[in-house]
Amino acid sequence: TMLTIATIADFRKWRKSLNLSPGELVGFFPTMGALHAGHLDLAKAAKSKCKAVVSSIFVNPAQFAPHEDFGSYPRQQEEDLKKLESEGVD
Repeated sequence: TMLTIATIADFRKWRKSLNLSPGELVGFFPTMGALHAGHLDLAKAAKSKCKAVVSSIFVNPAQFAPHEDFGSYPRQQEEDLKKLESEGVD
């Protein structure tokens, strides 16, 4: 079952629980949600090289110019979480 972690402290606790050996990696790919095939390809690539894979979903207002509509950017967290889980994201 995929975890959803909302705080840095909880992430650090989870990461420590992995008991990584030297050379074992945690793969990370940031997103703004609205996941597509390219995001899922990143998950697959990370899964092939890393002991664990994590992703973030954060719609960053700094990524939008004043004339762009931050408020209308698609937010589909439940659907995105299902997609991540289907690719084995931890």
